[in-house]
Amino acid sequence: MAASDTTRVADISRLPDAVRRFCAAAAADDLDGVIATLAADAELVSPLSGRLVFRGREDLRILLGAVYSTLDGLRWEDPIAQGQAASAVAVATAGGLRVDDALLFELNPQGEIAHLRPHLRPWLATTLFALLLGPKVARHPAVLWRAVRADARRRT
Repeated sequence: MAASDTTRVADISRLPDAVRRFCAAAAADDLDGVIATLAADAELVSPLSGRLVFRGREDLRILLGAVYSTLDGLRWEDPIAQGQAASAVAVATAGGLRVDDALLFELNPQGEIAHLRPHLRPWLATTLFALLLGPKVARHPAVLWRAVRADARRRT
């Protein structure tokens, strides 16, 4: 990839529209705004399990609602855009520990977010985050069941 193919942006205002709106809505705790940026069949592969695949706006509403209600002080840094892909680093706290998420966004041809690929660190904060998040998602066993089945379909 040539250096000119990638645009490092100083702020989220130069990101693709759906990514910019997603970041702004997540920081504002606006779940409806987050979901409005997603394609109907958008998917997120869990960075915690590496296997659960959450797919569709309704399942992602439950998952992302649980995720963003677990985080405090969310802000976005280091946005980068290239064609139909972008990334930004979310910085927040979970249970008092700083957790970073290098979130990769892939857009469909209509400009909607089709794939979310979170990458969490550091280990201790990610572990605490998982412990806080787990019970919130477990309240929705049908969502978990669909995520397990979606993984099985991906591997066949």
